Amino acid sequence: MAVLPRRKTVVVDVGGVKIGGGHPIVVQSMTNTDTADVASTVNQVMALARTGSELVRVTVNTEEAAAAVSKIAETLDKFGVRVPIIGDFHYNGHILLKKYPDCARALAKYRINPGNVDIGRKTDDNFRTMIEVAIENRRPVRIGVNWGSLDAMLLTRMMDENSRRAEPKDAREVTLDAMVASAVESACAAERHGLGHDRIILSAKVSGVQDLIDVYRALAAACDYPLHLGLTEAGMGSKGIVATTAALAPLLQEGIGDTIRASLTPPPNGDRTEEVIVSQQILQSLGIRGFTPQVTACPGCGRTTSTFFQEMADEIQTYLRDQMPRWKAVHPGVEAMKVAVMGCVVNGPGESKHSNIGISLPGTFEEPKAPVYVDGRLMTTLKGNRIVSEFIDILNDYVTTHYA
Repeated sequence: MAVLPRRKTVVVDVGGVKIGGGHPIVVQSMTNTDTADVASTVNQVMALARTGSELVRVTVNTEEAAAAVSKIAETLDKFGVRVPIIGDFHYNGHILLKKYPDCARALAKYRINPGNVDIGRKTDDNFRTMIEVAIENRRPVRIGVNWGSLDAMLLTRMMDENSRRAEPKDAREVTLDAMVASAVESACAAERHGLGHDRIILSAKVSGVQDLIDVYRALAAACDYPLHLGLTEAGMGSKGIVATTAALAPLLQEGIGDTIRASLTPPPNGDRTEEVIVSQQILQSLGIRGFTPQVTACPGCGRTTSTFFQEMADEIQTYLRDQMPRWKAVHPGVEAMKVAVMGCVVNGPGESKHSNIGISLPGTFEEPKAPVYVDGRLMTTLKGNRIVSEFIDILNDYVTTHYA
């Protein structure tokens, strides 16, 4: 099945990054540093941006964090890092945005959780205050519903209404309906307070794969706002990566989603940039966007008792990713390049011929030579202990000559 045309939405400008309206799906991430620690937060934002995060969200939960935001933005600017910074607010956002106007101006977008403000109550002063600050600073907002903090009054009302039906829905269905209602009703309230229709992004995050698919299908049918996709807590390691891919891929395939995040739990002191790479890989694997040349490598079998081809594939993939910050500026289109590092004669030559550049390494008991194919034709055969460096030389020459 081919990827369906993107769902039609309005376009929202987030610090110069266009979201929705057919613009490329935007990859974003979030820091896990204490925002009040300016140096640590700046370093992590820079790492995320270098890896390819096009928006970065920071927690703004205390006065110290709010006071630090403008310093973070100024420091990033001095380093030439222009990635838009998003403020994540819960409970006290109306206080912090008013008390720290420099924070409000430094942020490119505000994230509001309707379950943690007074939206839907007799008065919605806190919600309205945040919207008024957004209007004053010409900033968009993401109204982000989360089933872990869903508006209890709204859910209770919808559960009561459902119980009076002749054929009541189950609790799961009502909960997902309440999430859609919370997002859409909050967006309508924001517009009533004066926020432009083209300054609103919606999300409805859950932690279950099938729940996410169902709630976003319903939300996409209910509005034309751009949608931010992502499991709210994907989990650690392979579980988090697989769950995120399983949840996002069907929606993206259906044309639903305008910006995404892989909310992976890193191990202690783990690399936060992994979530950016996973988001990029999902989009690239679906053929939606290209970020870095892809390396095809066989899984290995009894024919490949040596680990050399695995080490080489890893080294080449790392090399390509490391080169991309420079290459994308001077070699447009290089992100679509395909490279094959194969481990034996069975599929090695054929797979190499299907790539722009491919090498078929000798398997167990095979002749110790490695044919290199360029655009489907045998270019040379490498031997000896300099195979990796010589292959990288060939790769660099291909990039220079084919992606000028």
